[in-house]
Formats: sequence, C-alpha cells, structure tokens
Amino acid sequence: MVFSSGISKSMSILIIVLLIVVVAGGLYYYTSVSAPPQYPSKPITFIVSWSAGGGTDRTARMLAALLENMSGWKVVVENKVGGGGTIGHLAMATAPPDGYTVGIITFELSTFEWMGLANVSYKNFKPVILYNKDPAAVIVRADAPWKDIIELTNYIKENPGKLKASGTAKGGVWDIGRIGWLKNAGVNPGALPWVPSTGAAPCLQELVAGGIDICTCSLPEAGPLIEAGKVKGLAVMADERNPAFPDVPTLKEKGINWSFGTWRGVAVPKDTPDSIVKILHDNIRKVINSSQWKEFMDKNGFGMAYLPSDEFAKFLEKDYRDVGELLKAAGYI
Repeated sequence: MVFSSGISKSMSILIIVLLIVVVAGGLYYYTSVSAPPQYPSKPITFIVSWSAGGGTDRTARMLAALLENMSGWKVVVENKVGGGGTIGHLAMATAPPDGYTVGIITFELSTFEWMGLANVSYKNFKPVILYNKDPAAVIVRADAPWKDIIELTNYIKENPGKLKASGTAKGGVWDIGRIGWLKNAGVNPGALPWVPSTGAAPCLQELVAGGIDICTCSLPEAGPLIEAGKVKGLAVMADERNPAFPDVPTLKEKGINWSFGTWRGVAVPKDTPDSIVKILHDNIRKVINSSQWKEFMDKNGFGMAYLPSDEFAKFLEKDYRDVGELLKAAGYI
C-alpha cells in the first residue's frame, strides 16, 4: 500500500506539472501568435482623391495632424489625383483591409458608377465617420462685371456659350451644383459649358488666371482668395448664409430655390475588421470634438457634421440613390 500510494502521489505531481506546462504554452501561443499586434503599430496613410489646397485636402491634413497630436499615431496624407476622383477612391477601395490605408471619401463616390467612370461605390467601403458638409457657391473674379447672382444668371441666359465654368469633374458635385442653379433659374445648363477639373484648387487658379469665368465650389475652398481680394462669392447654395462669409447671400434669398453641397468622411476597404473601424472612429471622434478642430472649421468656414459608422452607411446608400436621380434629370445618364 505504501508503494502504490507513493506512485499515485508521484503521478499526481507529474500530471500537475504537465498541466502547468500545457496551460503556459497555450497562453504563450495565444499572446505571441494568435493575438493581433496592437493597432496601429505602423504609420497610417490617408488617401485624398483631390488636389492639394482644396477643401478635402485641407480638412484631411488638419484631421491627420490632430490625430497625430492626440493619439500619438503617425499619419501620412497622400494625394492620388485624377480621373475625376476615381483614381484615389479606387486606391482606397482596393487597399489591404488592415486599417493602414484610410480614405477621405467625398460626394463623387456616389456618381462614379452612374456616370460609367469606375466600378466603385459605397458598396466597396466600410464607413468610419462623416465629419463635414459644405454647400456649393458661385465664385467669380473680383473684377467681374456682375454685381450679384441675378445679373450673372441673366447674362448666361442671354449669351449662351460665352462663359465657361469649372470646379470638378463632369458630373461631380460642383457640376451638379451648377446644373441645379441654372435649371431652377429657368436657364438651360448647356448655356454655361463645363470644363472638367481635378478639384477646386486648380479651378480657382484657372479662374484668377482668366482661363474660366466661374468656379462653383465651397466658400471655404475659395476663402483664401476671397480674403486676398482676387475672387468674390455671388451666392451660396444653402438654406442659410455661412457665418464666416456673411456678405454672400443664398440663392434662395435671390429667388432661386436651390440648395446643394458636398460631404466628406473617412472610410476603409469593406473587409476591414470592425474592431479597427471602432478604434478609428473613436479616435477621430475625439478629434472632431476638440476645440482645435472646431476653431479650424469655424475660421475656414467648413461645415461641421457628424455621423457614426452605422448612420454614415445609411447616409451613403441614400445619397447614391438620390444622385442617380439628379444625374438622370441632368441628362448625363
């Protein structure tokens, strides 16, 4: 009995030791192999589909800078311009879904499939957060002869084809703004030919240089040139005046019942894990709640907005349908 009891005790000790080894090994494997590294563990790239200096680029760079300051992350902004915004949006959509390529998606995403420009839409993304909405405005050179939007509209009607406008790609947000403005004023949109552009910044440069006569873009995008006295805003396509540009009336004030604008938000490729989306959302939410962000947006006249991931997804789906109807009405599709 003593002998057998001794064996039993030894076996018990051996079993306990083996269990400890197995559990410790399992924990080591889980933490060193199965568990993903802390996100982010390397720099994040923000892709911007529009030119440097435009509204999307300016808000993206401020967002990246504040995100770096507040989270300690390294964030790099990369402009991928061309194809009316398709190149950048395609680059975002086809990037590895690991959270290290993040896109600043814009209104034009709702137009690409409808216009036959690229096979990319909201369906290719997992939205993170909506942070901005801005109405379109009608911008002309400071020395332009028209005192207000009615004079300009009448001139276009009486002199079809004489003036040229630009602001973005054909069928882009600022083009649709032009179409709606003229249609609601009883003017054939074809009376004001559209010159495709890669964004507001090059459009405004061309406006100042005299290559075009009208730029439809947001007031914040034209803000620096307005302050410099090189251009002026004749009207904004909004329900209310922009507090940062109080002298620019709305189209509705002038009897033209049309309001329209763009939006900007953050998204990632559709297969990106929800856990990464949440980390991005929560940290960007802190940025857009900060006093530094609000001061930047207010000073530059950018419209502040917020939708979380799930509500942004519903917004994108509805916007896609609505834009299709607008493009059909304009004769583009």
